[in-house]
Amino acid sequence: MTTTSTRIQSLPVLDLALLDGSAEDAARFRDELRRATHEVGFFYLVGHGVPAELIARAFDTARAFFALPDEQKLAIENVTSPHFRGYTRMGGEQTLGKTDWREQIDIGAERPGVPLGPGVEDYWVLEGPNLWPEQLPELREVAEEWIARLDGVGIRLLRAWAEALGAPADVFDAAFAEHPSPHMKIARYPGVDAPEPTQGVGAHKDLGVLTLLYVEEGRGGLQVEKDGEWIDAPPIDGAFVVNIGELLEIATDGYLKATKHRVLSPAAGTERISIPYFHGPALDATIPTIELPAELAAEAPGVDVDPANPLHAVFGRNWLKSRVRAHRNVVEAQYPHWLA
Repeated sequence: MTTTSTRIQSLPVLDLALLDGSAEDAARFRDELRRATHEVGFFYLVGHGVPAELIARAFDTARAFFALPDEQKLAIENVTSPHFRGYTRMGGEQTLGKTDWREQIDIGAERPGVPLGPGVEDYWVLEGPNLWPEQLPELREVAEEWIARLDGVGIRLLRAWAEALGAPADVFDAAFAEHPSPHMKIARYPGVDAPEPTQGVGAHKDLGVLTLLYVEEGRGGLQVEKDGEWIDAPPIDGAFVVNIGELLEIATDGYLKATKHRVLSPAAGTERISIPYFHGPALDATIPTIELPAELAAEAPGVDVDPANPLHAVFGRNWLKSRVRAHRNVVEAQYPHWLA
């Protein structure tokens, strides 16, 4: 992979605990949140309240999962799931048609599948049960606790964004009120022996509303596009990396910025484990458009338009588009008629 010259530059660091302080503290947090996601689209979040014990347990469980024999992981491979859940083998995912070099497990809300039929949108295939490894029952326990904790953080952030943009704090609540779509991955990037950095995950924008990512301490590789260059975003102990998705860009006419990012594979002899959480609304939800104050609206450049990547305001349509592109093997196994 050819890279541009990389300038080391720090992302903003925001402290969510300011929302529990004085009125001035809370106002400061909202202003920092607005500026960070208008100017960069990424920031580090501390003061989030997710226990260090849970973080440590999640990564211990992740390592235990990836250490399982291949046949046990492949028993829950995503090609067996009509809901795009379960294990993705190394090289089983693509970004913009190029292979991502990682293995992972996808986990969402545990619900029954929705029968498809006339008048039922295809995106309802994304709702359904997870695939869990029988040999590691603690994975379900830690994943469900992770989702519950991060859901609370996501709700607080969205309400702070709303107020920072001059809207009522609850403007986004309805989209998440019934059957929201929280989703997490547990991903492992193996070391690669190559003369140049290689693609762990290719450059992309996140498709939804909000992402909270935790990366093992000391493991770099995440890069964020800023002013046409790639800047490194190494992990900070105890901090989540937060970025917004395309739906918040749509909701603010581009005032909030969904930013391209990528992951470079670690060096040979090392590995990188990360846990991204995607705070998703109901599949049939449309994120409301915010009427920005005049001074903010004047700085809204509009939504980026890419004919090769059309955006859909309905969350499920945007998400299904992404799943189909990234996991063609699942489509071939479960929905071959879509290929036509």
